[in-house]
Amino acid sequence: MEFNEKLQELRKTKGLTQEQLAQELFVSRTAISKWESGRGYPNIDSLKEISCFFKVSIDELIRPDELISAAEKDKKETIKKYTALICGLLDFLTVLLLFIPVFGNGEKATAVPLFELNKTAFWIVAVYAAVIGITVLNGICAVIISRFDKPVWNKHRLVTGVMLSVIAVFLFITTRQPYAGIMCFAILIIKGFLLIKGGVNGK
Repeated sequence: MEFNEKLQELRKTKGLTQEQLAQELFVSRTAISKWESGRGYPNIDSLKEISCFFKVSIDELIRPDELISAAEKDKKETIKKYTALICGLLDFLTVLLLFIPVFGNGEKATAVPLFELNKTAFWIVAVYAAVIGITVLNGICAVIISRFDKPVWNKHRLVTGVMLSVIAVFLFITTRQPYAGIMCFAILIIKGFLLIKGGVNGK
């Protein structure tokens, strides 16, 4: 008997609905539905909860090959989650561009923080501030979302973060602000390394 069939049988034996079981296991009803339809396996922590709740061993719940598959998937999801968290923190670090003197001000290229730029058109400074602000906001959202089991949300924040980093690099380089551009480029390179190493875009 497959895991999904065993779970259905155990749930029905206790006379529980999917919603009630979800509440007992502290997961969503969608997760229970997915497990019972055979579209996925619970992570290791959820397997322990199921085992404890129904008073059966994990070996009785799931075959060894299914357990290995579930453990590998859990490991991949954990790596993706922490990759998303680190990339979010990198996005948040762009707030430093508001305070550290990396912007050339005038022909002598005196280095000043963003809001001390007085020899640059106001609209350009406003664009700088907007890009930095949106990037920081994306980073804050990524950090918050990483606390939830929402892989799709994490992926969206990652894609948005990479796009914002590319925009920032292009913006600062084309407007002749190399130090700010180099800082954003370094963040972009670190993100790229993390995404490749973590296989975030993989299935």
